[in-house]
Amino acid sequence: MPGIIVHEWLSPAGGSENVFEAIAQAFPDAERWCLWNESDRLRPIHETVLARTPLKGRKALALPFMPPVWRNLPRRDADWVLTSTHLFAHHARFKGPARDAPKLVYAHTPARYIWVPELDVRGASVPARLASRALKPLDRRRAQEPVALAANSEYIARRIADAWEREAEVIYPNVDVERILAEPVLSADDEERLAGLPSEFILGFSRFVPYKRLDAAIDAGRVAGLPVVLAGGGDGEGELRAYGERVHPGMVHFAINPSDQLLSAILRRATALVFAPIEDFGIIPVEAMAAGTPVLVNATGGAVESVVDGVTGAHVHDWSDDAALRAAVDTAVGCSADACRDRARDFGSDVFDRRIRDFVARHT
Repeated sequence: MPGIIVHEWLSPAGGSENVFEAIAQAFPDAERWCLWNESDRLRPIHETVLARTPLKGRKALALPFMPPVWRNLPRRDADWVLTSTHLFAHHARFKGPARDAPKLVYAHTPARYIWVPELDVRGASVPARLASRALKPLDRRRAQEPVALAANSEYIARRIADAWEREAEVIYPNVDVERILAEPVLSADDEERLAGLPSEFILGFSRFVPYKRLDAAIDAGRVAGLPVVLAGGGDGEGELRAYGERVHPGMVHFAINPSDQLLSAILRRATALVFAPIEDFGIIPVEAMAAGTPVLVNATGGAVESVVDGVTGAHVHDWSDDAALRAAVDTAVGCSADACRDRARDFGSDVFDRRIRDFVARHT
């Protein structure tokens, strides 16, 4: 009898969705469940009752209903249940034989807005703070049910120990390293866009939102005297353009919503990538290393676990210290492209597939 794999919800794009897809590929016979599915990937997949209500896709409004929905899933037979959680999916409980099957958890993080509201704006409001008081003991109690937990980084394993009082082994997320190692094939439009960028530059890549700290990439270019390329898109584009013109005039270039192939080419050309946010793990630094590009990462957070200080990049403790930032750029630039690529291979999809299969086999 196969198992069941569970995820919070499925959006068209997202890091946790990519991990869930990799879990589904590792266990192709397992039933798949989520609160609702807004993606064309991973069909067929079972959805909960929330998918048949106006709350579908409205995460904030649906949030109070998620814990009871997860506790009242229908009757199923299964040898095991594996939940991919960053909110309440680890609360999942089926009726029937699956209720007594071993439950395992792959945790991207305990719910940030409950446990680390200083890292999640959703936890800053008065209603959220009041709700978290009630949800913390419930969430900790539900986290005692699994027979084993895996975390996506040592950073998150420590958060799990603090929040849930459980030990978790670390299984790093899958990164499509092989795709980036392959030579990109550019369209004529992508070739033209690439030709318009400098021959060397500091790169920042993410959604253009404040917490991604793309301003730090501009600062790194400023202190190093190098052009900057910001790749991505979002509502913060105007603010980033204004900041660039103020502190590094004429030196900040934008690659808005690049294709995967163009992004691979940009990663290969970059002198160094700057990745300043505090992230649970951080896929982008591994992608940069797969392209042979060293990375400056925040010394706090999960990204320090992939980037080896002085070997594949540099750890930055204070982004506001120009001298320290310049030294970090110099350290990163001195790193070997081969060392970066070798390090990236440690996080390939084949490694994740092998480790998640072993995790389930050992605990079921």
